[in-house]
Amino acid sequence: MVTPLDREVAARIHRHGPISCAPVIDLALYDEDHGFYGSGAGGAGRRGDFLTSPEVGPLFGAVVARALDTWWDELGRPDPFTVIEAAAGRGMLARTVLLAEPRCAPALTYLLVERSSALRAEHGVHLPVTDPSLAFPPRAGDDDDEDAAGEGAAGTGPRVVSLAELPAFAVVGVVLANELLDNLAFGLVERGRDGWLEVRLSLTGDDLPLVETLVPARQSDAALADRLAPDAGPGARIPLQRAAADWLGEALARVERGRVVVIDYASTAPELAARPWVQWVRTYREHTPGAAPWEELGSQDITCEVDQTQLSLVREPDTVFDQAAFLEAHGLAELVAEGRRLWSERAHIGDLQALRARSRVAESKALVDPAGLGGFRVLQWVVG
Repeated sequence: MVTPLDREVAARIHRHGPISCAPVIDLALYDEDHGFYGSGAGGAGRRGDFLTSPEVGPLFGAVVARALDTWWDELGRPDPFTVIEAAAGRGMLARTVLLAEPRCAPALTYLLVERSSALRAEHGVHLPVTDPSLAFPPRAGDDDDEDAAGEGAAGTGPRVVSLAELPAFAVVGVVLANELLDNLAFGLVERGRDGWLEVRLSLTGDDLPLVETLVPARQSDAALADRLAPDAGPGARIPLQRAAADWLGEALARVERGRVVVIDYASTAPELAARPWVQWVRTYREHTPGAAPWEELGSQDITCEVDQTQLSLVREPDTVFDQAAFLEAHGLAELVAEGRRLWSERAHIGDLQALRARSRVAESKALVDPAGLGGFRVLQWVVG
């Protein structure tokens, strides 16, 4: 199947020659008309293309709600307490966090940041979205009249706001990215016998399909690759994840006091270099592995394991856990035990509360499975 984006990339190659991987990946995922995420055609969910932790069930959001309460307490219970969820998709995590009724809710301003306008359009379907101009309390120097406070007055949360990008101002709170960085565009380099080579995409003759071609890497790319994986042997590949590093720098700049939390499957650059690249660059479509990443652009997810080494060049994380340990630290076992108790008490009724309680056991197993979601890494940077 030849897609519109295949044709678009082919046209660019005809004009400019072989093209780097990063712009192709960005187009395939985020083009507003035909991109996998940008068009809203693909995404997470049981009816989607893959499952992330929030789509497993409400338990993940309930644990995140507990984590938010802990971090709110550590900050002295500020009001507003702002949570910025990057790559919020259709808003499932926000829905389950609010369903759990965290203690911080009266102070909570929850910003759903989603690049895709098609996915942003769904935020208001299940969430009470507030206009951004009304969501924030007045700051020093603003007018002090009652109208200036609007819906963002202290103690009136939770407030939910939908944005296309990170806000322009710093907040007291948390920036949370669950399975975002693996979906940011990346370059690809391969170690040659005489130095690093860049993987670019070209055409077969004058037409599709796209094929890989190797060219000498730019000096800056080769220097970065040498720093990341100095012992890589000929044929080894690593991703150059500048978009992920840039995102982390921007996220850290958006936190006045609080933390940045990244949840994703991650490795180090030497670990990636030691493995075949097709193990850490993967595609998904309808819950099954997709085609090769350079085929059928826009019709499938393209994902790359996050290189923790490159993020550490921006700033070393303060803590690194696997997801199972993170969830246990924030009350997973207690919530599962509560679910068992509620099911025992209400099984004869069989209402929604009883069914949700029963599902917690199965959800917890999926969330802590070391071969799956439980093996994700949770990286945290504390600010202030």
